[in-house]
Amino acid sequence: MLKKIDHIGIAVYNLESASALYEKVFGLKSEGIEDVPAQRVRVQKFTIGQTRIELLEPQGSDSPISKFLQKRGEGIHHLAYAVENLEEFLTVLSNEGLEIIGEPTPGSDGKRIVFVHPKSTHGVLIELIEENEKS
Repeated sequence: MLKKIDHIGIAVYNLESASALYEKVFGLKSEGIEDVPAQRVRVQKFTIGQTRIELLEPQGSDSPISKFLQKRGEGIHHLAYAVENLEEFLTVLSNEGLEIIGEPTPGSDGKRIVFVHPKSTHGVLIELIEENEKS
């Protein structure tokens, strides 16, 4: 059911200072910055092999990333997996008793996403991304 690790989301206070580490020290090239209004976040992407690193900067104090930063500080926020059919996979997860957070919404690159609560997944916030033909 899971196709691949799509990305690792890292919560940061400031994209500019965080991206300097990935660009100058680690030698990665930024693929640009995207605003994701549905999640109230700015995302800067870097690719390593088949996986992306997404730096996540909150847009406002009501952003889920802002709340995460206030509680835990900067660091890994979530692990994202690509799935072929999001609705079908959500049915499987629900039948197994996993707690889904909200409904699917538009995420980065316009893909549909939804999160699985960490108390259902041994402490890891999981983002599910519906992979489309161009992924």
